Amino acid sequence: MKRDDNWYHIKNVEEIDTPALIIYHERLIHNIDVLKGLVPATDLLRPHVKTHKSIDVTRLMIEHGINKFKCATIAEAEMLGMCKAKDVLMAYQPTKVKLERLIALIKTYPATLFSCLIDNMETCRMISSVADENAIIIPIFIDLNVGMNRTGVSPGDALGLFCQLQKMAGIKFMGLHAYDGHIKDKNLLDRIIHCENDFKPVEVLRRAIETLGFPYPLLVAGGSPTFAIHAINKNTECSPGTFVFWDKGYHDNIPEQHFLFAALVLTRVVSLPGHNKLCIDLGYKSISCENDLQNRVFFINAPELRPYSQSEEHMVIQSEDVHNYKVGDLLYALPIHICPTVALYDHALININGALKEKWGITSRGRKISI
Repeated sequence: MKRDDNWYHIKNVEEIDTPALIIYHERLIHNIDVLKGLVPATDLLRPHVKTHKSIDVTRLMIEHGINKFKCATIAEAEMLGMCKAKDVLMAYQPTKVKLERLIALIKTYPATLFSCLIDNMETCRMISSVADENAIIIPIFIDLNVGMNRTGVSPGDALGLFCQLQKMAGIKFMGLHAYDGHIKDKNLLDRIIHCENDFKPVEVLRRAIETLGFPYPLLVAGGSPTFAIHAINKNTECSPGTFVFWDKGYHDNIPEQHFLFAALVLTRVVSLPGHNKLCIDLGYKSISCENDLQNRVFFINAPELRPYSQSEEHMVIQSEDVHNYKVGDLLYALPIHICPTVALYDHALININGALKEKWGITSRGRKISI
């Protein structure tokens, strides 16, 4: 796309109540096309839907040839079933209640292949038993811990788990999964070295499985910082999520990736509490606030403004000197972290050719749709 410093402007902005989540349609399509250009084949993509949680965005990806997806919740999995996605990995190890919901999804949406993660024998036995009771096969991926230290079995201990589950009814091994969200080096060469070192044990495991006479296993790996590194590896699917909307955090820390900002939050000045302070309607309920106060938002049309305090429905921001802002003035706010920001909204307004023309639901922002 051609550079446009005023890309965020909205023609009919005065009609919009704030705070509002805005998606820029042309930029969204651009980001999908850029993603496809960063992998050898579209079949190697399994985008995570945690960022957008939207039926409309999912359908747009399917229209662009992406048919495999990754998700974290049953609601996200159900949304993908509603879209008739062909292949859905729920990248979460289910407890029994969650497994029963997953089985309900499998039965409700037979056109979609649903799979999940496991990292221990106790969960394998539970899945095997419940699947056998329901006369179905549950596809599973072994979850590997490559340094995130959140979930997963050590690659060095995973071969035994792999061999044991081969004998179990109701389970079908699909491949390996490894989320490497801890790899965030800003320098690309450092990130490549970090990634290659952490995944050496995974390659040892894959070759060991192959040596036992099984096919060289599929690996699902790579969030936004590393997916392009994994893309050159054999039988590896990449699963970035943030690319679809991008955010200020990744823009600043992954400089070699050329995705565009495709979503932001529109906010207004609601009060003027001081000569160098103004209050906007951008509280905790409007933008992700897991980072410290100075690392939550960037104002595109007012880069000099800095957050001063924040509460549930308000953010007070401070200017460097006496300001000329008035009550009702608009600010275009780029979230530092877009994913949890999107989850705060029931719907997004869609900017098409400079004007807000549609409304898309954030379908799976909750924990449940119907199942």
